[in-house]
Amino acid sequence: MLDWKQLPKPIVALAPMADMSDLPFCIVCKDEGTPLMFREMVSSEAIVRLNPKTLKMASFDERERPIVQQIFGSNPDVMAEAAKIIYDRFKPDAIDINMGCPVYNLVSNFNGAALIKDPQLAAEIVRKVKAAVPIPVSVKTRLGWNQDTDCLEFVKVIADAGADLISMHGRTKEQGYSGKANWHRVGEARRNVPNIPFLVNGDITTPEIAKEAMDISGADGVLIGRGGLGNPWFFKQVEHYLKTGEKLPEVTMEQRIDTVRKHARLQVEHYGERGLVKLRKHLPWYFKGMNTGDLKSKLVRISSLEELDEALNSIDRIAIDKQVDLTIA
Repeated sequence: MLDWKQLPKPIVALAPMADMSDLPFCIVCKDEGTPLMFREMVSSEAIVRLNPKTLKMASFDERERPIVQQIFGSNPDVMAEAAKIIYDRFKPDAIDINMGCPVYNLVSNFNGAALIKDPQLAAEIVRKVKAAVPIPVSVKTRLGWNQDTDCLEFVKVIADAGADLISMHGRTKEQGYSGKANWHRVGEARRNVPNIPFLVNGDITTPEIAKEAMDISGADGVLIGRGGLGNPWFFKQVEHYLKTGEKLPEVTMEQRIDTVRKHARLQVEHYGERGLVKLRKHLPWYFKGMNTGDLKSKLVRISSLEELDEALNSIDRIAIDKQVDLTIA
């Protein structure tokens, strides 16, 4: 069983990102040294209906361990039943409850970040899920709905309900992904629940920024989302820098291309040929900040491994290695 309190610090983890943190990408990240993965959210309502597509989303490969499966929903009993189904079928190492997603389709049904507006309902969900599974239960949330101080009492309520870990994105629901993450406010929330592990999330795009976020927030680790897209090496780089203060060598273009090919193969293995269409949203991230001519326009149209190979073979590796800028905007 995953014991959050016994995990080596600092904790460095891949964040649960819809349509991105799936099985193929998690395996790629694990192969590149990512310590811990949170899988993309799945609907509790779909899980209890035994929806085949959703159950496939919740399946995982043993290579991904330790793995945390995120679920969303607003009905405590349904959330508990879904957690139990996932545990019984797949045995993840922990369950994470989404109380932070700001997208309309979720919050309009009182899922995701909407739960911040009803702390007692959020607490009941935590209690019911905790009672349903014999593994740790964590919560991912935000600073608040429209006030960035909402989190200060909210974290106390969900911690009292039994949450084993809290991760917090440094923006409100109203901010979405605009503006700058407020790690100082995350730190205030963290100090209100000193007895459980806490991860800071938002705007972590370099190892130095990861250290700054941890220093400001006092968190036990970082939960990295967009900073890891197209950059599965980033998690190991961050972990190394946080532990040693030293930076690892940059990834070469050859390594980058080899990883893209591996990711593509895993997509096909897991999804079939349509997996390459799903891969399109990942591909531009692998070459973000690079002057690759019309490569990106080719990558978002690929539908076969042959087309991908043709696009990758057109890259001038030496020229790109000399001028690459991997800063994530």
